[in-house]
Amino acid sequence: MTTSEPSPHLLSLMKIAHAAGRRIMEIYDAGFEVSSKADASPVTEADIASEAIILDGLTQVAPTANIIAEEAVSAGATPKVTSEFYLVDPLDGTREFVSRNGEFTVNIALVRDGAPVSGVVYAPALSKLYAGEETSGAYQTHLEANQPFPDPPALQRIECPDLPAENIKVVASRSHRDEKTDAWLAQRDIAEIVAAGSSLKFCLLASGQAHLYPRFGRTMEWDTAAGHAVLAAAGGEVFEAAGPVLRYGKVHRGFDNPAFIASVSAQGC
Repeated sequence: MTTSEPSPHLLSLMKIAHAAGRRIMEIYDAGFEVSSKADASPVTEADIASEAIILDGLTQVAPTANIIAEEAVSAGATPKVTSEFYLVDPLDGTREFVSRNGEFTVNIALVRDGAPVSGVVYAPALSKLYAGEETSGAYQTHLEANQPFPDPPALQRIECPDLPAENIKVVASRSHRDEKTDAWLAQRDIAEIVAAGSSLKFCLLASGQAHLYPRFGRTMEWDTAAGHAVLAAAGGEVFEAAGPVLRYGKVHRGFDNPAFIASVSAQGC
């Protein structure tokens, strides 16, 4: 059973994501240098600054919270999995950030017993924020990064459309589409393929702009948990390509996700 209003906790996550997004845009507009992490993926000052703001904000909201954040893990922190923990990607879509196409996001999710139960995805360059939680549903709003966080924010409820038998719209990665994804698409009657970056792909499903999102390339749990939470709150779900619902806290995999399919239908695709 869902309520009609977002919880104070979800509103707090929105505020934290907005603060991080504001700092990201300051760096985005001023110019930045790009470095490489050990895995050769790009990192910028914005990634580091955003994560610091998020960690500070979450510590104020939940002082004893277990937080697993991308840049801290990349720097050598050893994350532990508890029954409840936060997953943070301070700047999802760094390649989109570097290429300046605007399709990068701030991702914050709360995971409980392996499932993402609340999450926020904020795209500051696009002024779009998506949020969802299992107790109240999913929302979207227009939110300028350089303006104060509104109290209260003007939230529009969103719900997944039905998965149609034909005329299916698929969203695919703008920067990471691979041969396995192309092979999966070739086996299906797809009406339209929409390219998008970062966790916005989940939000396109949640807001009714697409129906399926296949991902066979590498992703980490912090890449997907917030978008997964929004999609699940809107009525969809994310399944491993092998069948079961995607879970979180996979220490045995080093927090790597397997291949997955996100769908507007919680019954699969």
